[in-house]
Amino acid sequence: MTETPVKQQNTVAFYGQAVASFVIALSATCVGIVRMEASAWVRGFFAVAVLYLVTSSFTLAKVIRDRQEAGAIVSRVDQARLEKLLAEHDPFQKL
Repeated sequence: MTETPVKQQNTVAFYGQAVASFVIALSATCVGIVRMEASAWVRGFFAVAVLYLVTSSFTLAKVIRDRQEAGAIVSRVDQARLEKLLAEHDPFQKL
């Protein structure tokens, strides 16, 4: 018996909430940096730090997703091997 795994998919509302949250947070941070009473060098440093944090966050999310997908593939291969062994096994065969 083969079971097809259910593919999990996010809802449109969850996707929209995630995008809106990201845009609001990034916008608020950018407004805070622009309106900060500091020299251009300090504001530039914070702007570069925010950009680095955003790109690092996307990279981390991709790495975690790739690791999870690789684990699912290995799990499916192991399951297929087990099913093949069970299908070929004859409990009444002499050893």
